[in-house]
Amino acid sequence: MKNSGHIEVDDFKLKFLTEGNGPDTLVIGSSVYYPRSFSQNLRKSLRLHFVDYRGFAEGPKKDITFETLLDDQEQVRQKLNLKKCIVIGHSAHGLLALEYAKKYKEYVSHVVIIGMPPHMKHEHIVMAERNWNDSVWPERKAAFERNMQLIPDEKLNQLPRDQWFIQMNIRNAPKSWYDYNFDSTPLWEGVKPNPDILDQMYLQFVRDVDISKGLKLFDVPVLLVYGRFEYLVAPVHSWDPLLPKFKNLTIRIFEKSAHSPQYEQSDLFDAELLKWLRD
Repeated sequence: MKNSGHIEVDDFKLKFLTEGNGPDTLVIGSSVYYPRSFSQNLRKSLRLHFVDYRGFAEGPKKDITFETLLDDQEQVRQKLNLKKCIVIGHSAHGLLALEYAKKYKEYVSHVVIIGMPPHMKHEHIVMAERNWNDSVWPERKAAFERNMQLIPDEKLNQLPRDQWFIQMNIRNAPKSWYDYNFDSTPLWEGVKPNPDILDQMYLQFVRDVDISKGLKLFDVPVLLVYGRFEYLVAPVHSWDPLLPKFKNLTIRIFEKSAHSPQYEQSDLFDAELLKWLRD
């Protein structure tokens, strides 16, 4: 099954792409990037609805609240006629997935969050930097330095803000991919970031939203996925203080992955995800 289109919410066009068969699964983030990030094989077991949030959608420049983004996804769920669904979020979109599930948990059966730190306050940024400085062998650091020379900050900062976001992610390959020479350019082809929304997301929401709130009443199963070579964000032990607060949390660490285990070890990721859903 394949279907595509867009849903208009508050003058924003949230595009979606539906592929596959099985339990309905809402993949929040970009309807262009994430269909490339998850395997074709997974479509044999899940009906994947890849949906934009405003950070990758056409729309006007305006200030929003984090609650607005959650309510957007609820409108998407209603328009797609999903009765109950699995919700997946990768990186910062994991925050949207988790908090959407808390707010609308009657419509969510499972939550999967991939490569997401609990927040991006100063102490967790320092944890990521310390992990990079203390844990990385010289070859990976040398690859990062080569990327910095190819696209130095002065060159990066001259780009339009939407292209700045994409090129910054491509430049960070040694921190975000197990293969530190990986070129993620094809994954970003055709992706159109909305920089005004992205700024609010990355400079405000991922820093200020307290995910510990509401966990006492939250019993939806959660799968937290990390790569062993995650250097883009704080390492998995940044979650340690929160673990006792979850009622039903499973952690899976992928040994040959960094920020995107669903892409880097897709066969193993698919198997682990489907087993967890069955169990």
